[in-house]
Amino acid sequence: MPADRAASLLVELQDWKIEQSGGHEQLVKAYRFPDFVQAVEFVNRITPVAEAEGHHPDLLVTWGRVRVQLWTHAARGLTENDFVLAAKFDRLGS
Repeated sequence: MPADRAASLLVELQDWKIEQSGGHEQLVKAYRFPDFVQAVEFVNRITPVAEAEGHHPDLLVTWGRVRVQLWTHAARGLTENDFVLAAKFDRLGS
């Protein structure tokens, strides 16, 4: 995905960043929660969405925090699907 297209899609999202990792770009966001249980509950809400999309993010769950990393393996970087899934996760995280 061209950088200007990624930048225009990124402004549509709240608190997501584009980071370089392993030779590719990825969307990253850390969701914050009052405790570990609510962090895990968020993961349980986004899991069926990711599964339905056939698009599986990398998730790091810690006390009160879930870090989500999205990128499309087949494209070796970002696609519009990553941004769509990020928006869907945001709706579930609020």
